[in-house]
Amino acid sequence: MPPIVIDLKKTDDRRDVVHRAVQTLTEGQLVVFPTETVYGVGACARKPAGIDKIFAAKGRHPEAPLALAIKSAEEALDYVPGLGRVAERLARRCWPGPVTLVVDLPQREAHAADEGLLGQLPEMVQRAVAPNGTLGLRVPAHDTVLDTLRMLAGPIALTSANLSGQPAAVTAKEAVDSLGDQVALVLDDGPCRYGQPSSVVQTTGSKCRCIREGVVSQSTLDRLSSMVVLIVCTGNTCRSPMAEVVMRHLVAKKMQWPNNQLEQHGIIIASAGIAALSDCAPSSEAVEVMQERGMDLSKHESQPLTDKLVRHADIILTLTGGHRNALTRRWPECAERTHTLRGDGGDINDPIGGSLTVYRACADQITSALQERIAEIDFS
Repeated sequence: MPPIVIDLKKTDDRRDVVHRAVQTLTEGQLVVFPTETVYGVGACARKPAGIDKIFAAKGRHPEAPLALAIKSAEEALDYVPGLGRVAERLARRCWPGPVTLVVDLPQREAHAADEGLLGQLPEMVQRAVAPNGTLGLRVPAHDTVLDTLRMLAGPIALTSANLSGQPAAVTAKEAVDSLGDQVALVLDDGPCRYGQPSSVVQTTGSKCRCIREGVVSQSTLDRLSSMVVLIVCTGNTCRSPMAEVVMRHLVAKKMQWPNNQLEQHGIIIASAGIAALSDCAPSSEAVEVMQERGMDLSKHESQPLTDKLVRHADIILTLTGGHRNALTRRWPECAERTHTLRGDGGDINDPIGGSLTVYRACADQITSALQERIAEIDFS
């Protein structure tokens, strides 16, 4: 029989639709979901019958792995405890969003995943999603899919809603025309935002490679996989900007790279202020003190601390304990990544309004603290 099609734009209460999607998946049936990229067809990853139906509906080769749609970047670690540094960065920075991460499973898991939540899925499902010792993970940026995942016990095995080898469906009608009565429920939310597939990215150790370039380009992925160090003070006009340029200088010296090539080597050092305004110039004293040390601070423009900056940062260094406390109260999930610049937890006091002598003393404190911190950080 033909699938039930629900127009999400005409639905009074989407919660009822989500309940219906969860029930359909739990019964081992297939649901066509809208995503930000293309329409996808999904089955409950705890129901082998649903997985069989995906392969049959698409005419898909049984050795072609399915991706797992999960709720969040944090949940990825539950499925692959040894996710890897670059995969963790991309998950934190790209999800929810149009990127599918293909990650290596530990060697002993290549044929039977016995660690993490992956090992709790039926063996047939494990073979369908990880037949070659790798696993594809995705967090789609669509509220209906995410709400379904939050209510469903387990992930969704998800792939594009089209016959294998045919163009991806960017509307619900195209998905129905392709898969027809092989699916039980179709959620129609109009044309997909991007109208092209997700980028499929394989990560190994400190490297990432775009297997299929979709919405996100390889050059963007290279930048998103960089190490990001964020230095935070109050107004981002003296202490943290000075620390930013000093750290660039010290890291370049340690790694024996030209100062202006850190980003080419995958290291981004930035600064921000908890109470900063945008685009303010640095204090003249800070510029002069840095110039005395052969560093240019004149082009710095202040920026406020944002959700995105905090989410993207691998390491956050604060100038005082108060800054750290304020930051972790607002963003408790970043507590493990946030440290005071001084290793002893002490403060580097604000020199604003002080003389050049005060600024020089502050710069000396910053340099000494950074030398200790940099010795502890692996920049390779």
